[in-house]
Amino acid sequence: MIGKKYQDWAQLLLRLVIGYGFMAHGWAKLSRGPAGFEKLLVLIGVPFPHISSWIVPLIELLGGLALLLGLFVNITAIPLILTMLVAMFTIQINYGFSSVKTIGLTPQGPLFGPPGYEINLVYIAGLISLIFSGAGIFSVDTFISKRRSAQAPAARRE
Repeated sequence: MIGKKYQDWAQLLLRLVIGYGFMAHGWAKLSRGPAGFEKLLVLIGVPFPHISSWIVPLIELLGGLALLLGLFVNITAIPLILTMLVAMFTIQINYGFSSVKTIGLTPQGPLFGPPGYEINLVYIAGLISLIFSGAGIFSVDTFISKRRSAQAPAARRE
């Protein structure tokens, strides 16, 4: 099962899952209104919380969409990694590694504590993998690259 054929599918799966995850988190922040997210940013001391409460969700939403499409993946990954690092070192680092902490059990089901930085590391590792491996064959980046390659010989003939 090892080979270029399967690597392309791996890149696609990484892009779809990570892209969707970022879009879901960005949309959640925007749909609830940036004011709530701004309050969190003020509590943790992020500079310019009003501007950041708009910029971060837009980076997550648009960056996630770009990943889904495989558009400028190497460039798109950088601000997404930065958002994960900021979240990890300002919030999740205080709660340890595990992203799932069962703190109790009720008749309705388990109660969970705040998430640790595990999920941040998973997202960062996935984004770095995409930077190293590229967006894969099923991406806008590959489509653009193939079009440029096809146009280059025509330009040389002229």
